Amino acid sequence: LGKKVKAVVSTQSTGSADSHLRELAAKRVGNTYLIPYKGMFKYVSAANYFGEILEWFGFALIMQTPAAAWFSLFSTLFLGQRGYQTHQFYLKKIDSYPKSRSSVFPFSGF
Repeated sequence: LGKKVKAVVSTQSTGSADSHLRELAAKRVGNTYLIPYKGMFKYVSAANYFGEILEWFGFALIMQTPAAAWFSLFSTLFLGQRGYQTHQFYLKKIDSYPKSRSSVFPFSGF
């Protein structure tokens, strides 16, 4: 039961992050960028990637196969890199972007 709860929570996290990004994209005017601020975006620049990483680890826990474990590890590395690039982009493009946010993993500095 605990593994299924983790999977549901991570799926909810990803869905709410993606929804917030869509809301901001709809409000965007011209070349201005809006700072995401809801949910996990309070702590990380790429909350959508963080949620997806949690989803894949939940999948690996449920499946308990080497293939699922490797895929979750690969996803963490790939999405972690993408999240880091997103974080650097925000820092470069938005002067008022919160410097205290991590890129993907809350309170980690990465």
